[in-house]
Amino acid sequence: MKTISESLSEQDNQRLNTLEQYIENARDNFLGYPVSKDFDYSEIAHFLKYPINNLGDPFEDCTYKVQTHELEREVVGFFAKLFRANPKDYWGYVTNGGSESNLYGLYLARELYPKAMVYYSESTHYSVRKNIHLLNIPSIVIRSQENGEIDYSDFENTLKMNRHKPAIVLTTFGTTMKEAKDDVSKIRGILRGLAIQDSYIHCDAALSGTYGAFMEPRFPFDFTDGADSISISGHKFIGSPIPTGVIITKRSNRDRISKGISYIGSLDTTITGSRNGHCPLFLWYALKKMGVEGLKKRYLDSLEVAEYCERRLKEIGIAAWRNPNALTVVFPKTFEEIKLKWQLATEGDISHIICMPNVTKEQIDHLIHDIENCIERPEEASDFVF
Repeated sequence: MKTISESLSEQDNQRLNTLEQYIENARDNFLGYPVSKDFDYSEIAHFLKYPINNLGDPFEDCTYKVQTHELEREVVGFFAKLFRANPKDYWGYVTNGGSESNLYGLYLARELYPKAMVYYSESTHYSVRKNIHLLNIPSIVIRSQENGEIDYSDFENTLKMNRHKPAIVLTTFGTTMKEAKDDVSKIRGILRGLAIQDSYIHCDAALSGTYGAFMEPRFPFDFTDGADSISISGHKFIGSPIPTGVIITKRSNRDRISKGISYIGSLDTTITGSRNGHCPLFLWYALKKMGVEGLKKRYLDSLEVAEYCERRLKEIGIAAWRNPNALTVVFPKTFEEIKLKWQLATEGDISHIICMPNVTKEQIDHLIHDIENCIERPEEASDFVF
């Protein structure tokens, strides 16, 4: 048995060894969730001995100095540029994940338009419904198209019935099951066409936002396309040992809701008081190592694996498909043992594989081999939809 801690008993060390082995095995065998696991932050692991707390607004001075605000500002600036925000009118912070980022976008929109109606598609992430409930905002669910993208006709028709109210629209750039993308410029055009001047578009780009700028042809989702705020997850495509996210919005909008807090000597502009100061450090480190070109290569390599995965599934007779430029391969609901072994997310009659940067063609070949073995056993064929 490996001794992890001299200060713990043999029994407790055994528990930690068992836990590590369990987590390592689980990490090595999941293909159905958008979490990158190929990161290595060992070079900056020594920062874990510090109580880093990014209290308050990262763009304002704070009396608590054990923080990484400077690096956090650089992370925000990196994504603001990637999302074509106005260089003189952007703001943001590193959150605890996509759910908090979406909550902030909706909170900001509600403060700007307290009498607004929220519109979101049935394919929107489950956190949005929870956030709308927490904020107590009236909302309407819009139908989705077969590929998971919002139904623009249903959105426009629903909007017409409520055009006397301000509109808050939650678009998604990479839906949970199908990685579908809502066209922000088309949504903005519908709002303009109905002369709805008081409107706000928040783009939930948790999955695809990190590599959206590298898609060819380009898909409209950013600030130049009409978004007022954009959220992403840091632990998905980039990778982090701790769940994390980033929210980018317009400073001019943030200024309308900020309040000064004398206790910390900073502005109260974030959702939580104490904020994880290590996550900005991890993201900064990863972005510095990769840069824009490294991030682009990371996407193109993953895209190649996704194309390979789709092709291999089709070769064995499975009706696999992807949305354009997506890393998510969708196919009919698979065998229970395949779903459990490879931790494949399944909803209704579909399953999916998400080809994150750590997913290899060799892993896809092993998966295909397992599926073929199941297909060859007639007694289990009824569990699988072709």
